[in-house]
Amino acid sequence: MERKPLYWIASSLEDLKKFPDDVQDDIGHALDIAQSGDKHPSSKPLKGIGSGVYEIVENYNTDTYRAVYTVHFEDAVYVLHCFQKKSKKGIQTPKQEIDLIKKRLLRAIDEYKAMKGETL
Repeated sequence: MERKPLYWIASSLEDLKKFPDDVQDDIGHALDIAQSGDKHPSSKPLKGIGSGVYEIVENYNTDTYRAVYTVHFEDAVYVLHCFQKKSKKGIQTPKQEIDLIKKRLLRAIDEYKAMKGETL
């Protein structure tokens, strides 16, 4: 299978670059596997968004870092959001983060359609 290109939505790349180096490496490796059409063991479907949206969860020291991406498209992987989970209320992704991911998924759909020359 041909390797899919990786696209970054909004500040997702800049946000990833703020993570510790080890976390960046682990997330980068998981995204590399996604580009090849497979799924890294740390990638899990993100509930409440729809099919084809995954979350990579990396723990480092006492912090949790997440990267959300979509393989919804036939020939592209889009990174929608990278963030440090700060909520102390269990493992659930905070609503404000889910809302931002949904907004960025719509932006990725628009960008993909524009790239493919489809009308919106």
